[in-house]
Amino acid sequence: MYRLGDEGLEVFLAHPGGPFFRHKDAGHWSIPKGEIEPGEELLAAAIREFKEEVGLEPRGPFLELGFIKQKGGKIVHAWAFCGDWDPARTHACNRFTLEWPPLSGQFQSFPEIDRVGFFSLSEAREKLKAAQCDFLDRLESLLSGRKL
Repeated sequence: MYRLGDEGLEVFLAHPGGPFFRHKDAGHWSIPKGEIEPGEELLAAAIREFKEEVGLEPRGPFLELGFIKQKGGKIVHAWAFCGDWDPARTHACNRFTLEWPPLSGQFQSFPEIDRVGFFSLSEAREKLKAAQCDFLDRLESLLSGRKL
């Protein structure tokens, strides 16, 4: 999701939840994303996953940003859409269960996403996983000359 903010173009990012990322910031944020279900179209999966992870249903038109390959080999396809988010709003997302602390026999539930927000492109480049920064370049290129 993107919008035109006070500083210009801003993009919406998500921080992974759970104990492993609690104190990690730069280089750990991501675009909201998830797994494709068997037989599901890529854009349909992106819309579903955004809604599941953020609690907001994306509305088009959608700008195709192509795909990237992350460091671990995961392929991520992305689309952008113009939208907004009230920072006072609490995001709603799926949760996962994890044995925590490790080997304790205790299981805790954690949100898949613990924080979301809009960031300027320069801030987003610092926060995003390195491979996903290509999406920022592509979005900026697609929007240059367009009225937001």
